[in-house]
Amino acid sequence: MSTPEVMNKAKETQDEILSEKDNEKTIPTIKSQTFSRERKRKIEVNDKSHTQIKYSQTKEHCSDANSSKRIKYDTEQNVNNTSADLTTSNSEKTKESSSKEEYIENSLLVVQHYNSVLNKDRNKSRILYMRNFNNWIKSMLILEFINKTPTNARLKVLDMCCGKGGDLFKWDKMNVAHLICTDLADVTMQQCQDRYKLMSKRYSQERRYFPMFSAEFITADCTKVRLRTKFKDPSISLDLVSCQFAFHYCFESLQQAECMFRNASECLKPGGYFIGTIPNAYDLVSRWQKCDGDGFGNDIYNVEFFCDKTKPPLFGAKYHFQLEGVVNCPEFLVYLPVFRKLASKFDLNLVLFERFDSFYERMKDGDKGRMLLSKIQSLETYPPRREVQLTGNPDKDYQHAKEYCSQKNSTRREIGTLSRTEWEVTSLYAVFSFEKMKPGWKQH
Repeated sequence: MSTPEVMNKAKETQDEILSEKDNEKTIPTIKSQTFSRERKRKIEVNDKSHTQIKYSQTKEHCSDANSSKRIKYDTEQNVNNTSADLTTSNSEKTKESSSKEEYIENSLLVVQHYNSVLNKDRNKSRILYMRNFNNWIKSMLILEFINKTPTNARLKVLDMCCGKGGDLFKWDKMNVAHLICTDLADVTMQQCQDRYKLMSKRYSQERRYFPMFSAEFITADCTKVRLRTKFKDPSISLDLVSCQFAFHYCFESLQQAECMFRNASECLKPGGYFIGTIPNAYDLVSRWQKCDGDGFGNDIYNVEFFCDKTKPPLFGAKYHFQLEGVVNCPEFLVYLPVFRKLASKFDLNLVLFERFDSFYERMKDGDKGRMLLSKIQSLETYPPRREVQLTGNPDKDYQHAKEYCSQKNSTRREIGTLSRTEWEVTSLYAVFSFEKMKPGWKQH
């Protein structure tokens, strides 16, 4: 989550699309923030010994493009012109950007990538704090919507695209009774199951008062397979569905996106929530349009697009995301108006779509948020303590921290931050949540 580059025009339009009223710029129950055009970092001091630096802008590694170069990616016009109801009929209005062979090839690349990812020493990672920060974001998002469920309820949860089971410990803290884990990569699913078995063993050894939640593990492509048919109990009623950093893969095609939404909604009870984290297409496209070529990035990440820059397709707008030198699998832009409109077909009503920077500012000062930031070391201490090296470039990545210390004329106070390069990555993401409505509900 990088020192967030603020893209005012795209951000304002995003707020307009999310608003319920023409003159409002807010998501229901969620206040939007207007960011300054000045590239100054704002810093807020907590009551604790640490301070946490707010998200602010950083220079992109590419020059600003002329306004005439910017595409009209942030309006609903394309949605209305493309499909009135986003059906999967053979209408000429619905155009596919990839063949079935390409779908299969991309899916195989995803499987191969995640099956080949090794368990490296996290403490030596250049992006250690960024990964911890991402985990903090996920924890706070889960907590926010778990708290909206009935008190003392033992919850049933579907974790789509669960990977190696990195969120198992989060579910353990959230009063979950039963968890369904699904992922398309067989090796990572086995690692997830092994992690669960290890947790269960510890539970029995510690003789805890409450038993550990039960779980089932399904290896399947959530974008192509109806998950309900693989559940032990197809009639199960879920309280929460989670899909972290993976939903955008389904926007390879309309059919895959519909399958993904169906899987998220089909067993979710009315009043339940579908939550997740996702790359923000507005910020991705905005940075792309500011560059002369098809790629942008910094020392730890790189994004390269493989679609029409002047008019990206609604589905199949492919790009590659490279993080810390590892080439990832193909990813796809998720156009927000389509995201919202397609979800409504499955009785899902968008109640939250918020950039990581805004979500961080909203959640960091609560008791739980402040405690968790410290507990899982989500922010790097600056100035570094004795014999501790900064993860980033000391001369380039911490100017915001230096400016803060200089402004306060204090050499004793420590601050919590991420390096500039890490902020630039994290500012590309957003959290989302849909509420499951009663059957027959129609969005206004």
